[in-house]
Amino acid sequence: MGSIKQNLANNILSGGKFDATDLDGTIPNTNINDNSIDNVTSFPAAGSGIPSVASDPPSPSAGDVWYNTTSNAFKYVGATATGSWATGGTLNTARYSTGSAGIQTAALAFGGVTTPPVTALTESYNGASWTEVNDLNTARTLGSAGTQTSALGFGGSPGPLAITESWNGTSWTEVNDLNSARRNLGGTGADNTSALAFGGEDPGNVRIANTESWNGTSWTEVNDLNTARNELAGAGIQTAAIAPGGRTPVGRVAITETWNGTSWTEVADLNTARSIMGNAGTYTSTLAFGGYDVDVTAVTEEWNGTSWTETTDLSVARYGPGGAGTQASALAFGGIYSGFPNVSNATEEWTGAGTPVTKTVTTA
Repeated sequence: MGSIKQNLANNILSGGKFDATDLDGTIPNTNINDNSIDNVTSFPAAGSGIPSVASDPPSPSAGDVWYNTTSNAFKYVGATATGSWATGGTLNTARYSTGSAGIQTAALAFGGVTTPPVTALTESYNGASWTEVNDLNTARTLGSAGTQTSALGFGGSPGPLAITESWNGTSWTEVNDLNSARRNLGGTGADNTSALAFGGEDPGNVRIANTESWNGTSWTEVNDLNTARNELAGAGIQTAAIAPGGRTPVGRVAITETWNGTSWTEVADLNTARSIMGNAGTYTSTLAFGGYDVDVTAVTEEWNGTSWTETTDLSVARYGPGGAGTQASALAFGGIYSGFPNVSNATEEWTGAGTPVTKTVTTA
């Protein structure tokens, strides 16, 4: 993006304005990331040190500056100050309690409940729109894990069920069942060869703490959750997972437990007790959103490995949304937005604080 020819620290004036009348180098990252760049009072013609391009670079780095000759604007890469939700492409079929897998730009939604009944529909997201692909073999709500091309769906309702299905990017294949049939369970995992199922309700409608580990062929029961619950969320991988929220016989809870591959440990609670929420990320960097506390909620919280912090709410409060992606770049889709049968097909895309974004330089 041009060679560095001088340090421009002296071009930042006392009021935080940017004097660029002698610009012939590349602006230091520390200046570009300063919010004062949004209020520059002058900028030179594009020339030495600032490239002119017809379209924005595909993968610019923080601090890069360029002139877009198509939009006739100077642009730069800064960082978001706070996280925010934005509207994404709508699901073809509105539903809640859907299985989910993948990342923000390559996600999978499968199963769930329409208005009613349960559905076997599977949809694939490309970052802009959803496309229907091959159905599950068994229509249901279910626990889930994996990616857009390698996913696992297990357990669920009506039932409870023990059925497990594996997705190869094209179609679903039924594989070995869970040892314990259950519904409203938590689940997570890297792909269709490595997953974790935990909690839920058994055929006697009793909330359970059972945890099972999937190795690509069969399920093995491992150490239980400390607190039996259903309607809990899950994120992470088979050997490092997190299980926040859920419901016990006394009501919805804020309990959070983390899994180290051997056992569960109770850690700091959510700020808002709730169940049936969406989740994305890893066991040390998690995003929890939506759900139901005393009513439908839009609350979003971030986990940093030690504690939860409330951040920007979903645009539309909902419970039972699907969730995919990371703490910095997540996806929320479907859910119930104001009580059954108000089932949503809305998708929201999350951009976390500190995420590099392309901004246009404005003068004021």
